[in-house]
Amino acid sequence: MAQCVQSVQELVQDSFTPMVAVLCSETAERMSRKNRLSFAELLRPFCRLTSEGHIRDPNNVLQSVKGLRISVNGLCPSLKPPSSTLTPAQRQVLHHIVLSSQPQEGAVSSISAGDYQLSFSGTTPWFEAYREAFLQTMPSSEHEFLNHYLACLLVVSSSETVPFEQFLKLSQEQHQIQHSGEYSSPKWFIPNTLKYYVLLHDVSQGDDHRAETVFEDMKQKYGSQGCYLLKINSRSEGPSDQDQMPDPWSQYLHKSQTHTHTQTLCTGHVLSGSAACALFPGVTSDTPSQSLDTAALPQLSACDTSRRASDSITSGAPGGHGACLTLNDHDRIRQFIQEFTFRGLLPHVEKNIRQLNDQLVSRKGLSRSLFTATKKWFGGGKAPEKSVAEPKSTTGLLYPPEAPELQIRKMADLCFLVQHYELAYSCYHTAKKDFLSDQAMLYAAGALEMAAVSAFLQPGAPRPYPAHYMDTAIQTYKDTCRNMVLAERCTLLSVDILKSQGKYAEAATLLIKMTSEDSDLRSALLLEQAAHCFVNMKTPMVRKFAFHMILAGHRFSKAGQRRHALRCYCQAMQVYQDRGWSLAEDHINFTIGRQSFTLQQTEKAVDAFKVILEKESQQTATQQGAFLREYLYVTTFSLSPGGWPEGLSELPLPCIDSSATRVYFGPERRPAEGEKQAATHVSLDQEYDQDTATMWCQLELQLVCAANKGAAPSAFQPAQYCLHSQTDNLRRPLAVLQGQSNPHTRGVEEPLKVALSLSDLTLLWRFTADGDEAVLSNEDAPTALVLSCFYTLCNVCIDLCFCAGETLLVRGRQELKIQGLRLNQTKEEKMSVRHGRDERLNPIVTAPMPSWRYGVFFLHFPSALLCGEIRKAYIEFCNMSSVGLRGLRVVSTHPTFFTFGSSSSPHTPDTPVTPHSAQNCSAYKTVVASEPQQPPHVLVAAQDFLQPSSIISIPIEGGILKPGASMQLPLWLRGPDKEGVHEINFLFYYESTEKGGKISHRVLRHTVFICSSRSLSVQPTSSGTLVFVDVENVNLSEAGVKEFHIVQVSSCGQRWCLQSCINPSYHKEWCLSSRERAKLCFRAVQSEKYTFADLNLASERVVSSATPCGDFFFRCCEAQTQSPAEQAQTLELDLHLIVLWKAFVVEDNKQLILEGQLHVALQNVGQKSTEPQSVSTTLSCLLCSTITSLTRIHSKVLTRAFLGLYLWSQRRVFCCSEGADPCTLFSWVGKSQYRLVLSPEEVLCLPLRACFYSAGVYDLSSCRVLVRPIQSDAPPESVHSHCPALIIINNA
Repeated sequence: MAQCVQSVQELVQDSFTPMVAVLCSETAERMSRKNRLSFAELLRPFCRLTSEGHIRDPNNVLQSVKGLRISVNGLCPSLKPPSSTLTPAQRQVLHHIVLSSQPQEGAVSSISAGDYQLSFSGTTPWFEAYREAFLQTMPSSEHEFLNHYLACLLVVSSSETVPFEQFLKLSQEQHQIQHSGEYSSPKWFIPNTLKYYVLLHDVSQGDDHRAETVFEDMKQKYGSQGCYLLKINSRSEGPSDQDQMPDPWSQYLHKSQTHTHTQTLCTGHVLSGSAACALFPGVTSDTPSQSLDTAALPQLSACDTSRRASDSITSGAPGGHGACLTLNDHDRIRQFIQEFTFRGLLPHVEKNIRQLNDQLVSRKGLSRSLFTATKKWFGGGKAPEKSVAEPKSTTGLLYPPEAPELQIRKMADLCFLVQHYELAYSCYHTAKKDFLSDQAMLYAAGALEMAAVSAFLQPGAPRPYPAHYMDTAIQTYKDTCRNMVLAERCTLLSVDILKSQGKYAEAATLLIKMTSEDSDLRSALLLEQAAHCFVNMKTPMVRKFAFHMILAGHRFSKAGQRRHALRCYCQAMQVYQDRGWSLAEDHINFTIGRQSFTLQQTEKAVDAFKVILEKESQQTATQQGAFLREYLYVTTFSLSPGGWPEGLSELPLPCIDSSATRVYFGPERRPAEGEKQAATHVSLDQEYDQDTATMWCQLELQLVCAANKGAAPSAFQPAQYCLHSQTDNLRRPLAVLQGQSNPHTRGVEEPLKVALSLSDLTLLWRFTADGDEAVLSNEDAPTALVLSCFYTLCNVCIDLCFCAGETLLVRGRQELKIQGLRLNQTKEEKMSVRHGRDERLNPIVTAPMPSWRYGVFFLHFPSALLCGEIRKAYIEFCNMSSVGLRGLRVVSTHPTFFTFGSSSSPHTPDTPVTPHSAQNCSAYKTVVASEPQQPPHVLVAAQDFLQPSSIISIPIEGGILKPGASMQLPLWLRGPDKEGVHEINFLFYYESTEKGGKISHRVLRHTVFICSSRSLSVQPTSSGTLVFVDVENVNLSEAGVKEFHIVQVSSCGQRWCLQSCINPSYHKEWCLSSRERAKLCFRAVQSEKYTFADLNLASERVVSSATPCGDFFFRCCEAQTQSPAEQAQTLELDLHLIVLWKAFVVEDNKQLILEGQLHVALQNVGQKSTEPQSVSTTLSCLLCSTITSLTRIHSKVLTRAFLGLYLWSQRRVFCCSEGADPCTLFSWVGKSQYRLVLSPEEVLCLPLRACFYSAGVYDLSSCRVLVRPIQSDAPPESVHSHCPALIIINNA
């Protein structure tokens, strides 16, 4: 529960104070109005005694009275009987009291409960003001006397002609009000009310001597203890002195206005809503004004009701109070109150206590029957149950004023008012028994209530606080008596007492029980206090605090207290926020938004509605649409002229995953245009792969090293054109001025179930130029960029549209907040959550650089090739920037895939290309075929073809590609040797002609996928000077290939070269269909220099030493080696063979001719084949097989050859199984399989027969021999002959 400024004892004592009425003459009232105060208001700041008073109890024991405060009010009689409920006018006054009180600045309390950290108002001044006003406006009732008047001050001015006549008139008026029976209020404590006569003297204008004379006469007539001379207005009102004088009335003015106007409303005056608002300046009521029509009072002889009404108007007028009073006047007023209390009021109370006690003592010792008779002797007693002479209430009996039970209650109230709590408790306890025995429940509840309070206030706490008395009293007030006003008072007192004892749970229970539907304001205040009770427990109950705060906010809203409702919901949100209570959060935020908007706090309203839309909602689509509609409406209102934001507001929708933001520095990808394809480079939609990124970095490093004489600069940084969450974003990226920076966010979600329309998405940016602190932005207007500036991509501008009945459109922005990777290196970083920097949205714009924006194109670039196929394409370079470029280089992951040509062309004979080659668009340089047996020999230096590395320098005419210029170069492509899909990457490198820029170079990426299909399989062998080439068509009619033609076999080597072809069909293309084989036989001769020898099998000869044949040959040699030493060793092999072929393909009913080349290498040319030597003893060493050697046969028809297979064994016995492999070039006829046993050192000759279909060279050593030891169960092993068995079949 919120802390109160007063202690509980002070609060209770101030709630029940001796009531004193004031009745002034018109002259005395005018004298008081000089200070803008009525006489009752003039006395109010001095009504608390500063000194201690004393009374004697019935036992003549002296009792001290400390800090007594009396309540002085103007006398306002009323004809209307008191009501058990608050009137609408009283409710309106209490409503404005709460509305005018708001939380104090800085009065914030913070508590920690588990993982909750709450901040809320430590005090509730609105509740304290309500409680004080409520207790002061308690209507007087018949069952208690606490708010009955004990005395009446009769005030007459000393300037009156006959003051005693005025005193007599006032005395008669008081007597008429009290005893005539016409007025139901005010109530009087005892019939013989104390009248205290006050002579009011104006020092500045009156006659002091006359005043003293009149006062002496008063003492003679009324006694020295029954009158007083009060001197005021010692000076005239002066503006110079007014500011220096204290104003003790300011703190009491609001309270006095509340009490006076409440009494005025009770007497039947009309108070409109505007008049009620006038009582509380600066407060605007949220409820419509009401006009209360009540009956007018009859005119009195000396008490004019219009004068009563003018009291409040005078006191409420603007200006200072007590302007005519000096500090001495203040002391005189204070002294007057003390004299009146000590010499008038306290003796009067003491006298009445004695009288009532004598009556109480006379009861003691009598039986119940005798006591009943005694009550009849007093003339009182309760009326018969069936009698109608006395009124009867629904709550029990109504006692007459002289009833002994009421006399006991009266004595108890008197003792309570003068702080004699022990005697008061005894009297209340006695009266309680009597009331309960008579079933007078209203009286009994009042006695129980005051008995509990008296027990609590007793000094030294001789007995515990009887909380059950309070509970019974509250229950009786509510259920039996139907008197919610008294039940509320009882609850307020009990709650404060329980709180002072630390019993917050019991206090909260009482507060919650008092909530009902008849008063939203009361229920809201009590629920709020119950919430504070829960949070102030020893173990704070945080969720109950939040729940009851929400209930209080709801009741505040129903009562028209929107500010307090908003405060309650905001405090409750601290508990529900980010705890998984999504539906509760939505309700609270929605209410906060509604209340804030009603209170014209549009910024807070927008924030509340924004929170609802930002999180994933479990609401239905209809409810989500309502939330969105409210947000758009409030935002539209706030953006109207006079709204709060300056610029664009931040939108909650759609939800952008900022970590998924990609920033691309470069042009957009250009689609292919027919045969003209642009370089792929980098795009926003590419998936990131670490291995691929490493590959591009290594390629770029190779290019940089090649451009810088083999060493990369120390400040080398790989180019990053697309930045995202997986790239290195610790450094600010470099961007070229002419390029574009395109942030792109893929993680855009719409969490609601409502369709949204987004339009006019614009990237917002701001930048700072070098040496300039001014920050420019395009949020309001576009701004031109300057060179070398810091450029920040900060927001996205969006038009958010929602259509539901009416179209609501809001233009706003969303910030791109990117968080770096979590740091996890040091122990401190591991123990906490820290994130590194992410600079992807903060590029540094540099000076212009050459750009290939849409400027690298590939023409006639294939997507599928046969293995070894040669295809000619073109590449076009266009410099689209305003700066020249140079140093154009390219590197690839597959250097054997392409070539731009070589420097060997000057050494190649300038032979014209044959017309047939031009007709078929051949990629090769072809010439007229030379004479048979005389192959052309071309001497070539390997350095003409070899590059220092896999990096290729692209030639540019003049060394510089000028701005706006373009060039086109031929590009030869060769299909990979392995079938499958190959990813081939190109990285182009270039530099600017201008030096000194922050970016030394730029690169361009290109990736292609080539699908390669099988073509020919080539296996070379040699025997002496004979070179054999086995060629097989391994293409299974893929890609529409019908057949392959072997058109030429070229050799290149430093020691050997091919001299002639010994095949019978020389100068004739060999045609191979699918799965067919052919064997070519060549004779080699020695050479002293690196020589290319071309042996063509067709009418045209391909110049193998020229581009592209020679280029691909040497590049394939480079690809098989890693170092220059290995390259030299590779080139020193005995013989390299290049097999050139053509393939005929049918595509779209057209026959196309494809060309290609395959590379093979041979060693040990010129040596005879020998048996392999092996250290371990194998079956191949123990068993040998051979077939007869080279034979030449001339025939024009089908030829049959007779051969012998020789088998011999060494040292062991073998079981042999021999058979011939099937072959498509010839057939074995007759018996071709044998099974036999070889003894040690035995030699067998097996006859075989073969049939040949055409002329050619055939190898008969393909016979298969399976052997195993005779006594072994192991599977047989194969033994092959290592010497070729050739047979040449010629045409006759």
